[in-house]
Amino acid sequence: MLLRDPSHFQWNIIPIFLLVLYVYADQIAARRWSVLLAGMAFWLMDWINEIWNALLAHFSHSAPAWGTPGNSSLILLSGLNIEITLMFAVMGLLSVRILPENPQLSFWNINNRFWLASINSLLCVMVELFLHHIGLLTWAWPWWNSSFPLLIWLIGYMPFFLVAYWVHDMHNTQRQLHVVLTLAGGVSAALIVFGAWLHWL
Repeated sequence: MLLRDPSHFQWNIIPIFLLVLYVYADQIAARRWSVLLAGMAFWLMDWINEIWNALLAHFSHSAPAWGTPGNSSLILLSGLNIEITLMFAVMGLLSVRILPENPQLSFWNINNRFWLASINSLLCVMVELFLHHIGLLTWAWPWWNSSFPLLIWLIGYMPFFLVAYWVHDMHNTQRQLHVVLTLAGGVSAALIVFGAWLHWL
């Protein structure tokens, strides 16, 4: 695996990155702080998943739960490339933009946030099944594969959506910012300690 090898970098990442910046700038211009911070929380939750996945590969001396062996402009961690992280940066914003305005709205006595987190997570798992089928995503462990996708749904995606919705519904910018900064601090510390210092990632 060519981890963080810049020789594979492609120009198409530059316009994609600018589009991601534009989407975030649009939230700032509209002063949609709840959407902006929820999207960032979603993106940071993915980094938490990617860090434990990379640590699994290191300590098992085998393989990560998921890997990205396909062509990429830049592989950041064993299961994360630059295309995926830019995708998640936008997915978080999209996931909260489609939320019903009323956070208490329920269907069959189940809150709409849980319904949407469940459905969106299921859709993400279906995409992963397709990516695995065409060889762009590898699964090496019996508890994380197409024959047992429950953990992919439960751990791989549900926390992303639930945390993003939780941050979005706070309606208190200071609290939202506190959560996002706490997540960012934890991710940064892990990347510095496990990556830059110990070289485990």
